[in-house]
Amino acid sequence: MDFTPTEEQSAVRELAGEIFGDLSTHERLTAAGTATDTELWKALCGAGLPAAVEETGLLGLVLALEEQGRTTAQVPFAASCVYGVLAVAAHGSEEQRDRLLPALRDGTAVATGAFPTHGGVRATADGGPTGELTGVMPVVPWLRDATHVLVPDADRTLWWIRTGAPGTAAEPVETTAPWSAGRLTLSGARGERVGGPGPGAYEDVLATARTAFAGLQTGVCAGSLARAVEHTGTREQFGRPLSTNQAVLLRAADAYMETEAIRVTSYEAAWRRDRALPYRTHALTAAWWASEAGRRVVHAGQHLHGGLGADLEHPVHRHFLWGRQIDAYLGCGAELLDELGGLIVEGKDGQDEQEGQQGQEGRGWQGGSNGQDRRDGQDREEGVA
Repeated sequence: MDFTPTEEQSAVRELAGEIFGDLSTHERLTAAGTATDTELWKALCGAGLPAAVEETGLLGLVLALEEQGRTTAQVPFAASCVYGVLAVAAHGSEEQRDRLLPALRDGTAVATGAFPTHGGVRATADGGPTGELTGVMPVVPWLRDATHVLVPDADRTLWWIRTGAPGTAAEPVETTAPWSAGRLTLSGARGERVGGPGPGAYEDVLATARTAFAGLQTGVCAGSLARAVEHTGTREQFGRPLSTNQAVLLRAADAYMETEAIRVTSYEAAWRRDRALPYRTHALTAAWWASEAGRRVVHAGQHLHGGLGADLEHPVHRHFLWGRQIDAYLGCGAELLDELGGLIVEGKDGQDEQEGQQGQEGRGWQGGSNGQDRRDGQDREEGVA
């Protein structure tokens, strides 16, 4: 395995770091409150970052999300890329890709996903690619910004819903982190199916989301630790910097190692997806580290600030809130470990995924960190020289 970014992926990471660093400042975050920074979102889309995900693959997105996490920038970048660009590109029909992707690429359309499913949505198909959906999703991240929602029904078939359409209702919900979340209620809302019936596409999108949000957590933890290092290196106690205290050094060292664990597991899961290799267990591993280790790292970052860490207005508190939100989103540590154990025992990692990919209507997208990675990976799995 070689996680060295390609030239294109490095360019995306550098550009994302520059935009987030310049625009996602403490002052702008304070002014935004719990809302999305619309000017920052326009800057990201104007720079072509959502569109670049199709070329740089999931690993390219993970690298860019690290930069978002460092600054806790309040934009629906992860949600729109995972549940919109990557989901439609991988599982949409050719007609859906032609119709939906242009607006998702330039940011005029924003997607989110009602993931994971808890069986709360019922779908009544009309014999074709459309159907009527009824049910309630209690918390959908970035719903207040979304123009479309990817909704799994009780059978884990995916449906593309337009917010504001007849039969849809959304109301604001405040979560731990300011993700402009909402409660989505569907009452016979019309939706179009994405991918074939059954769980194949759902499992792929869920694994993709877990990997992407693990990458986001890497940045959140790295940003929290960087603030803690700066604080303990300049704050003095008894005539010497706090960083010279052995307990402080060990706490920071543990936080660093756990951040690296989140990073390398998210890189591996993304790398495998981009090459069409089985990756569901790897995505669960990355998500488990993001949940368990991520929670410990943001707690350490706050504790190493001492009394300042308890100040709700201090920048490190945002990292704490984001870290706890990602810890809970898409499954907490115990749930993820239980699911991972079940997959390993049943030996299903890869089998279900390959079946899901074979059933895709939109197999034209190859994506990945370089031109033919997904096709080449498929060939390697089948033993093609």
